[in-house]
Amino acid sequence: MASPYPDGDREKVASKLPSALQQALKVRAAELTLDIQEAVEAAITAWRTATEPGPDIETAGAKSFSTWLPPGLYNDFKATCTDRNMSYTQGLAQAVRDWLEANPSPQAGTTPDEPERKIVCNQKGGVGKTAVSAGIAQAYAEMGKRVLLVDYDPQGHLSEQLGIPQIEPDHDSLVSHMRGEGQGDLRDLVVVIEDSRFEKRLHMLPACFDGFLLDSSLGILSANKRGFQKEVALEMALRPIEADYDVIVVDCPPSLGIAMDAALYYGRRRRNEKPGRSGVVIPVLAEDSSATAYGMLAQQIDALCDDLSLDVEYLGLVVNMYDSRRGYVATSSLANWKSLGDPKVLAVIGDLKEQREAVRTQTPLLSYAPHSSQAEAMRQVAKGASR
Repeated sequence: MASPYPDGDREKVASKLPSALQQALKVRAAELTLDIQEAVEAAITAWRTATEPGPDIETAGAKSFSTWLPPGLYNDFKATCTDRNMSYTQGLAQAVRDWLEANPSPQAGTTPDEPERKIVCNQKGGVGKTAVSAGIAQAYAEMGKRVLLVDYDPQGHLSEQLGIPQIEPDHDSLVSHMRGEGQGDLRDLVVVIEDSRFEKRLHMLPACFDGFLLDSSLGILSANKRGFQKEVALEMALRPIEADYDVIVVDCPPSLGIAMDAALYYGRRRRNEKPGRSGVVIPVLAEDSSATAYGMLAQQIDALCDDLSLDVEYLGLVVNMYDSRRGYVATSSLANWKSLGDPKVLAVIGDLKEQREAVRTQTPLLSYAPHSSQAEAMRQVAKGASR
């Protein structure tokens, strides 16, 4: 495996670690928005300097565990294990346990937070909303979080790219639940992405053809049904299953209609919610038309916030499919996006082959090409969109 780190910044190391510690490490690193390799580096460094190592840990049945560490650190760690007359597996287990104790969950002693809600949107088509939605959902699942990926676009590109059939018209679907006409439990419609990389943590709610009529049907219901508020429809549909997930990612249609208002409302900052957890992630291109589309979306967000007294946070921009060979328009547009400052540019993703190949094979990008620059950029976006 080639290292994703340039110039020998890190080296791959392999050891063993009890499954429970592996899972706790993944979850805690995700909660603290750290890469696992950063957490393990800190754990080993602290453990080596500790004068009184803690009690032994039961390591029978420990499973393979690999990560990337600064060159030489693992050799130093093994030397410390030898000095302390213990196995490398025992030393790593102690280091991780001690790090977990020193870095408690931010949720400790509080009621569980509602899921982070990432609304991936732009009224301009072809900017890569679907790729970004799928990529960051995979990144969160890879971090150890339970993730629901919602294909909210009736075109169904996201469902198609992951090999999941759309829901046929007049069947129970997200749309029927948004209209208050759901016939069953929405959980029954959720599909698990079967990929060992995500360990059944990545789920998807497929698109439905009825979504093409969503704007008109919500408008009619709002006019004719007492107490029905169209902007709340997506939230009312998803609320019953929110407790099952840590993150919900919504892939929006290229639209500025009622369905988009419902998505923006769902992504608002809720009462007592910490800043930077939920909001909009906006994929853009390095071209003038994308700037125009962004301005239109910003106007819609501002208008909705003013009308309903909401706070919709801009989690950041993703400059997608960037290629500097396209000349001055691309390079100057990128400079303009970066100069905004707020919202910040979370990542610049190149127009490379891996994403297209993953789509062709109906395979998640982070599984198809986990160490590609595009996959690393998706992880960067996921980390930047959570604070």
